[in-house]
Amino acid sequence: MESTSARSELTVLALLAQEGDAAAREQLLTVVHDRAYRYSRARLQRFPLAANAAEDAAQEVCVAVLVALPKYDDRGLPFEAFVYSICARKVADVQRVVLRSAVPTDELPEPTNHVPSPEEQVVGADEAARAWQLLGRLPEHQRELLTLRIAVGLSAEETGRSLGMTAGSVRVAQHRALAKLRQLLAAQGVRGRD
Repeated sequence: MESTSARSELTVLALLAQEGDAAAREQLLTVVHDRAYRYSRARLQRFPLAANAAEDAAQEVCVAVLVALPKYDDRGLPFEAFVYSICARKVADVQRVVLRSAVPTDELPEPTNHVPSPEEQVVGADEAARAWQLLGRLPEHQRELLTLRIAVGLSAEETGRSLGMTAGSVRVAQHRALAKLRQLLAAQGVRGRD
C-alpha cells in the first residue's frame, strides 16, 4: 500500500471521512461536487438546461459517494477514479432522463453581455455538433480523457489519478486522441489548425 504522502488529497479526505471526521467529509463533498459539476457540465453541454442537468448530476454523485463511502476500499487506486466512475454513470442516467422528458418553455435563459448573432449561433451550433460527432467516433477511454483534460480542465496529473494512468501516459494518450481527431477531420475534408 502506498504511503499517505503519495496518496491523492481526495483519497486522504475519503479515508478520514470513513473514520468519522466530519470536517474531512464536508471538504470531500465540496471537492467532489465541484469536480462532478465540471465533468457533468462538460458532458451535458449540448442538452437543454445543461446547467440544471449538471447540477442534478453533481448532487446525485455526492449522494452516491456518501452512500458508497463506508464500503470504499483503498486498493492503491485514487479516490478520483472511484468518483469519476460514479460520475460517468450518473451523467448517463441524466442524459437518458433529459432525452425522455419535455423541456419546459416558461424558463428564460439569463441574459449575457454578448448576444451572438443568428449567424454566430448557427455556426457555433454546427461546430459543436461536428465536434461531438467526431468525439463520438473515438473509443470511450479517449473520449473520457479528452473530456477531463480539455472540457473539465484537469491537469495531466489529475486526469491520470482519475483514470489510473501516469501523467506521461495521459499526455501520450491525449496526443493520440487529438491526432485521431485530426485524421477524422481530414477525412471529412476539413483542415485543422497546424
